[in-house]
Amino acid sequence: MDRKILLKKDMKEKQELVNIILDRFLPRKDEYPKDLHKAMRYSVFAGGKRLRPYLTMTAFEMFNSNIELITPVAAGIEMIHTYSLIHDDLPDIDNDDFRRGKKSCHTIFGEGVALLAGDALLLSAFELITLAELDAKLRVQFVHELAKEVGIKGLIAGQMVDIESEGKKVDKKTLHYIHENKTARLINLSLRFGALAGEAKEEELKILDEYGKLIGLVFQIVDDLLDIEGTQEELGKTIGKDAESAKATFPAVYGIAESHKKAEELTEKAREILAPLGEKALKLDILAEYLLGRKE
Repeated sequence: MDRKILLKKDMKEKQELVNIILDRFLPRKDEYPKDLHKAMRYSVFAGGKRLRPYLTMTAFEMFNSNIELITPVAAGIEMIHTYSLIHDDLPDIDNDDFRRGKKSCHTIFGEGVALLAGDALLLSAFELITLAELDAKLRVQFVHELAKEVGIKGLIAGQMVDIESEGKKVDKKTLHYIHENKTARLINLSLRFGALAGEAKEEELKILDEYGKLIGLVFQIVDDLLDIEGTQEELGKTIGKDAESAKATFPAVYGIAESHKKAEELTEKAREILAPLGEKALKLDILAEYLLGRKE
């Protein structure tokens, strides 16, 4: 089977498993208070590749075939990702009217409801993770690490520096700080949780950690480039907003040509790092190629 077809088939299958968990766990849209639950479900099921849960499930599957054990954790991570998108789109942050090809949450439900829907998804994600049929110590570890990585030492810290850097000329160190925290940390943690739950060995964890850091940056570089070279139809969000808002992006700091080159070099390095894991890392190897060449 063609590598790209294999990946798309596998991503779709895992996406469906995650969506089943999310649908069962989230309140129905007619439950009181209705607007809150409608907004939560609207944003979660607005589309999206489910990349982060895919990484969690794929890393787990490398060491344990019983993938249903890790699916609630993967779904919880997707809820956190969705919360971050809802808040990102708010007028006081990125002020974007589109997300995943549809109207963003606040444009449909209002800023107050969107803010609360994001808060609810963030907090509910931790509840869902505790319901996974995994060792209790591991669940506590996941809650602890996730709170740290998406909080003031991770995602939120990156978002804060991103806001502070708008309209300013930033250096490479600041740029990397923003995107290593805002984007790459959750991508990396998604892999780590799957590998930990699958009982990967220490050396295997180190390999996946390095791979995760690299593809996290590739994802962001490509995202920045697509804001310049992509289309709204393909990307599902407003194009050109980074330049309009003078955001700290890789093309703004490195230039377009150098950003393409950097993404290619990081992808090649990520694939080289996976090599010792052999055939069981095949899907992650294909994924690295896919992330470099994605158009959405």
